[in-house]
Amino acid sequence: MQAAIAWFLEPIVAGYIPVPGAFSLFVLAILFAIIVFLVGVIGAQVLRGVGQPGTSALSWSLVLALICAAIATFAPDFVPQLTLGTLQARGLVLAGAILGYLIRR
Repeated sequence: MQAAIAWFLEPIVAGYIPVPGAFSLFVLAILFAIIVFLVGVIGAQVLRGVGQPGTSALSWSLVLALICAAIATFAPDFVPQLTLGTLQARGLVLAGAILGYLIRR
């Protein structure tokens, strides 16, 4: 649920934050981490048996999403065989945000 909501909500929110160029993927990482965390908080409110995610979940989500954004941005310079399209780079950053959320939830 978090992945789907973040994937489809991010372009709407990113439209209000104009950051062209290579740094747009880092802004995307921050947006994905925040959206994933907020969906977790709202889900914990709706589902009473689910524990509330802490700030460490947001921190880990941000860190792993930013690491994935750095890999997607700078890795093709060092490893020419690694070419990521826009869709694959967004997926990698979203996966980092979700994995970070799941580590410390």
